[in-house]
Amino acid sequence: MGVLITGTNTGSCERDSPGHVRYNSVSELKWRPLLLRIRVKPDNTGVVTDGVKHSMNPFCEIAVEEAVKLKEKKLVKEVVAVSCGPQQSQETIRTALAMGADRGIHVEVSGKDYETLGPLQVSKIMAALAKKEDAQLIILGKQAIDDDCNQTGQMTAALLDWPQGTFASEVTLDGDKIKVVREIDGGLETIKINTPAVLTADLRLNTPRYATLPNIMKAKKKKIANVKAADLGVNLTSRLEVLKVEDPPQRQAGMKVETVEDLVGKLKEAGKV
Repeated sequence: MGVLITGTNTGSCERDSPGHVRYNSVSELKWRPLLLRIRVKPDNTGVVTDGVKHSMNPFCEIAVEEAVKLKEKKLVKEVVAVSCGPQQSQETIRTALAMGADRGIHVEVSGKDYETLGPLQVSKIMAALAKKEDAQLIILGKQAIDDDCNQTGQMTAALLDWPQGTFASEVTLDGDKIKVVREIDGGLETIKINTPAVLTADLRLNTPRYATLPNIMKAKKKKIANVKAADLGVNLTSRLEVLKVEDPPQRQAGMKVETVEDLVGKLKEAGKV
């Protein structure tokens, strides 16, 4: 799932006062299976998701929360939640609406297209929606916790030729610029980019709120537009082919040893040393 910062009047980016700009925003929401025990399909083409409860990807929750916080600060005019997938994906959009998003867009993808849907196809959809909605900011989760691809934000920015602020742990809007504190291997990096832009949310950006019962009820009345990828001019044909999905090998039971000598002896018996 992702969030588009867009406006009620399409194509707007309102300047309320010098140095203060109100943006429109869009966020893409990844709909993922909540698997307690993973089972591989008998034909080894993937994992079984039938009858499995799904939920919003945690990093996407953080993206939605950040967009809603920006709106609460009156820096964002409208928050649009987007999710690509089958009909059940609307449940995820409703969660985002209950958190504070203004409206939703469900890009319906089902059957074989959904099974092969990857970051490139989602990026093309997000880029097309950003142009259609005249968005000024796209906020995505940095990665999905099922496939861990960490590619959608970067590809979306490339397709739009927009600057990107990935792995964001702090976001500050300052006029038509965004200051982003990024989490990198060596610590933290601070960058400043122009809008329109693409951001991806890291774990420490915020703590997502729980949707309250009144907001859950209000979310039922908010609009969710239904579109197809073809309506956006996006070809969902995948460039990747899954050859085989297998269960990991059974892990053998470990054993306890009393001394270092016993450990070395066991390793020798196993041919490890």
